[in-house]
Amino acid sequence: MHIESFFEYLIHERNYSLNTVKAYRTDLEALASFCSSVYQIDSIDKLEYNIIRSWIVKLVESNVSNRTVNRKVSSLKSYYKFLQEIEVISMNPLSKHKSLKVKIEPQTPFSMKEVKEVLMNLEEGSFEALRDKVIIDFLFSTGIRRSELTNLRVKDVNLSSESVKVLGKRNKERIVPLLSDTIRVVEKYVSFRNKLNLNNEFLLVTSKGNKIYETLVYRVINSYFSKVSSKVKCSPHILRHTFATELLNKGADLNSVKELLGHSSLASTQVYTHNNLEQLKQVFNRAHPRSQKKD
Repeated sequence: MHIESFFEYLIHERNYSLNTVKAYRTDLEALASFCSSVYQIDSIDKLEYNIIRSWIVKLVESNVSNRTVNRKVSSLKSYYKFLQEIEVISMNPLSKHKSLKVKIEPQTPFSMKEVKEVLMNLEEGSFEALRDKVIIDFLFSTGIRRSELTNLRVKDVNLSSESVKVLGKRNKERIVPLLSDTIRVVEKYVSFRNKLNLNNEFLLVTSKGNKIYETLVYRVINSYFSKVSSKVKCSPHILRHTFATELLNKGADLNSVKELLGHSSLASTQVYTHNNLEQLKQVFNRAHPRSQKKD
């Protein structure tokens, strides 16, 4: 099999993150294990579609969500496309595969009232409380991803230029402006951290000086926002969603929001415009000459 060569290709030529490559490895190894145990096939390089389909059926019957199945199939498509490029196979067995239908559940952003209530109630007395405030303030004021936040290094934050360098998906860098309130909280946090001698190249650390992890970030957001919000989902992504929605509501253009979020295409950013439909309807009804009610 050419799996290891594929991973080298993803890392060095496509600039995929190690987390993404790890997910691809998990998916390919799962298929390989299935083929070995069910069909006694040792290599997945030249599989026919009906065999792959039987694996997909097994996943669905095991109550794996359609969204997850589609993601796994996407990993396989990439692998077989790679095999085509290096001329191991002539046709991608998944070229005509249709993705499973996924129910799109609209995600409701936090209201500004909820965000302000959380920020106002955040204390700064202890190291962990101050760090949590940086986490929440940073996510809301910059809109960066949870993984991007955990990987921020001290040197990435430029207080003099009031900006932060963010390493996004596929190792693509972008510069995001920082608000003065965020800078104040970060400066206070770094000062506190230095007094405790919590030396680490990463900006956000635990009380033991270790780099924070994504689960911790989720717990912080969920803990604070579940106290002020009745939303079922209180996650870092909802805070990123709130950031984008508020910018668009205030008149920011889609391309600017796209750059701030680190999206590769406008299609990803346009998801956040759906929540503005009611507001757009109100503006439309007030402004369009044919929408005015007759006396």
